Amino acid sequence: MTTPHTRSGTGAPAELFFEDLVPGLTVDLGVVTVDGDEMRAFARRFDPQWYHVDPELAGASRHGGLIASGFYTVSLFMRAYVDHLLSRAAADASPGLEELRWLAPVRAGDRLAVRVDVMGARPSTARPGLGTVSLTGTMLRLGPDNRPEQEVLRTRFRGWFALRPVEPTPEAERPEAERRPEAGPIDAERRLEAGSPDAERRPEAGPLETGPAGPPETGQDGPPEAEQAGPRETDRPNAAPAQVERPDADRPGAELTH
Repeated sequence: MTTPHTRSGTGAPAELFFEDLVPGLTVDLGVVTVDGDEMRAFARRFDPQWYHVDPELAGASRHGGLIASGFYTVSLFMRAYVDHLLSRAAADASPGLEELRWLAPVRAGDRLAVRVDVMGARPSTARPGLGTVSLTGTMLRLGPDNRPEQEVLRTRFRGWFALRPVEPTPEAERPEAERRPEAGPIDAERRLEAGSPDAERRPEAGPLETGPAGPPETGQDGPPEAEQAGPRETDRPNAAPAQVERPDADRPGAELTH
């Protein structure tokens, strides 16, 4: 599902974002033809002044016939703006306009070329995630040869557009320095030595802790005969060192016998 800040002005997924609307860009909004019935119906509903709704009075005046309400003309501009730009752009609301001028009368059957020019763009300070774009819209009457004859409308306004969403970088494409290595045996041991709260500390080895005791290296199935007889003298508490009786040959003055 498309999130609201990536929808276009018509609700479809947006393909143009704030970053695409750079100063100096001109967007062609097409050509509209003024429908006489629609022009008069708009005037009767929203702007029923005599030069918009009374053909006889308008024909006898300096206007030489009915002319369109200026708000009908700007409505034609707005429709072209939606159809050709906002329908593709990540458009938000508009904070307003600075200028709206009707430069020449518009009549039924006129063909008007519409365009918008980007004058400036900056990130919005009031709306995080949006950028403010300054635009100038114009409508020009075309002659029989489709060449512009006269500018009939000019408007300057601002629009809010969403910034392009930042796509997360796949792990395989991230720089080597940003990748988080998996913990190996050495890392796990370092965490234990550092006192990780989630790990159990290993008991410290004592000075004589050299590993499990094995059978005595005597080539016998059991302990030596001296150990079977009982504890050694040196194992008794407060026992004096055992006297080792030397052979007679080691005694002073001992005679050797053969």
